[in-house]
Amino acid sequence: MDEVKCECGHVSPPGTVLCEACGRPLGEAAESTGVLNMRYEGVARRSQTRHGTLLDKVWNFFSSVKVAVVLIVITLVASVIGTIFPQEMYLPVPPEQAEDYYREAYGVLGELYYKLGFHRLYKSWWYVGLLLMIGASLVICSLDRVVPLYRALKNQRVKRHVDFLTRQRVAAQVPLGDRSADELLAAAERAMAKRRYHVRRDGTALLGEKGRFSRWGPYINHVGLIIFLIGVLLRLVPGFYLDEYVWVREGETKPIPGTPYYVKNEGFTVTYYDEEEFPQKIDLKGGKVVKEYRTDACCTAASTGASRGLPRSWRKWRARPFASTIRWNTTGFSCTRRGR
Repeated sequence: MDEVKCECGHVSPPGTVLCEACGRPLGEAAESTGVLNMRYEGVARRSQTRHGTLLDKVWNFFSSVKVAVVLIVITLVASVIGTIFPQEMYLPVPPEQAEDYYREAYGVLGELYYKLGFHRLYKSWWYVGLLLMIGASLVICSLDRVVPLYRALKNQRVKRHVDFLTRQRVAAQVPLGDRSADELLAAAERAMAKRRYHVRRDGTALLGEKGRFSRWGPYINHVGLIIFLIGVLLRLVPGFYLDEYVWVREGETKPIPGTPYYVKNEGFTVTYYDEEEFPQKIDLKGGKVVKEYRTDACCTAASTGASRGLPRSWRKWRARPFASTIRWNTTGFSCTRRGR
């Protein structure tokens, strides 16, 4: 597409509907008499002007709001299907017995559920692919619209072509009467300033604007959704999410599956606040307020029963979980808060 030159002499980028300098309608908009499309004040989006390369076609596909809605609907339907029966990680049997469990517990539907791969739906390649496509759609949709919006707001001018003013959704012409143009503009400027409009004046033209930040609202929402999707996908990164744990009651010693180590819960204590410790008197009605939950645990090697060879931080440590819960992965151990 070629650049568009207005009668005022300003050259606008391809696909521009309204001249960036004077606001005069260009192209097909100049031939019609209807209401102008004021989205981005006539500035063209990238998806409307480029269609040649493969990158342009991919960009145009993901910049469509319809595509984003379809992807979200498909993901929602898939997520609902994944909640019909428990996922494999929550079954009370080892993974190698999952197929038999689904068949015995849920019958034919359970067996079909397993064979279709819904037992690991949230880790399947196609479900992760849907999330990635939604993320790509959010990013491209936002960029495709943020850039022209920024340009429109940055280059916003006070003086506009008469067609720009008369073809707005709300437009009116008022006779001056006995007052001069300067008096009428001064009165309008005072009225708008009183209502907290940001007023700019250029000769006989006046522009009042308020709530510009609200035009960025949808894209702030998109940023939040993108951060949420990144958090969801980080679950698949090793070390960011641990779904294995072992419960060790007070006085017990249990092996840590998949490792040559044992963990022992040496004691669990609860400390309560004294009444003198509160900054103001609180009527607890005979109750107590917990100050600290503490578990003393020890990690030892299976071969010698001692902690020789373990990192110093593993040999003897104190934590403050709600109970003695040890989590592990291939790189180390961690303690998390859990109900006792």
